[in-house]
Amino acid sequence: MAAEQQTQIRIAAVGDLHTRQADKGRWTELFGRVSSEADVLLICGDLTDTGDEAEAETLAGELKACKIPVLAVLGNHDHEKSRQKLIRQIMQQADVCILDGESVILKGIGFAGIKGFGGGFDKHMLSMFGESAMKTFVQEAVNEALSLDRAISQLTQQNQDIKIVAMMHYSPIQSTIIGEPEVIYPFLGSSRLAEPFSKRKVAVAFHGHAHVGTLEGQTAEGVKVYNVALPVLQKNGLQTGYFIYNL
Repeated sequence: MAAEQQTQIRIAAVGDLHTRQADKGRWTELFGRVSSEADVLLICGDLTDTGDEAEAETLAGELKACKIPVLAVLGNHDHEKSRQKLIRQIMQQADVCILDGESVILKGIGFAGIKGFGGGFDKHMLSMFGESAMKTFVQEAVNEALSLDRAISQLTQQNQDIKIVAMMHYSPIQSTIIGEPEVIYPFLGSSRLAEPFSKRKVAVAFHGHAHVGTLEGQTAEGVKVYNVALPVLQKNGLQTGYFIYNL
């Protein structure tokens, strides 16, 4: 196990593919190319455009070109038609490991994933006060953070020194959504999602969702966070369609 942890792993990450049924052939080149440039591919939510199973089937077909392990979390678009369980099943049948409060170890590195949720950041984070609807909204982010914490805890129980990668759809910090209208910040992520990072010593985190956000940021404790939404990558000149991080 110790020898595996010392091996560098090349992580490719992208989010917000928003695959449509008519996208056959759109991602084949990307998935083929990433197979030679990385050891694992992370897809950070919004695999589909409208949460339709036919879109998931299209993406599953495209992923046949990918020869490395693929890990993914679902996004808000994947929940649009309440068919997220079916989308998860289709992805799993295509050998994609969907993480929803779960974790997996690859090449000695631990990966934990959640969808995440909104709620705002830092001193402007929504509190659990007022109407029941507001409390329910805040509780969703709390539940997602707890789910991530449990997933990470499972990894550290196996090996306290394991390097951990967190992946989600919503942002855990404000700095990677800068560029979006401030009025929608509470719907793009929540600082609650970052609470397990320092507690469990996360090495790096990836998310999507904020299409006109910022590529790189970090938590107050110095954990690097990357917004790998496809439009953000393209805005930053990464025309390959994915971001490579060496860990």
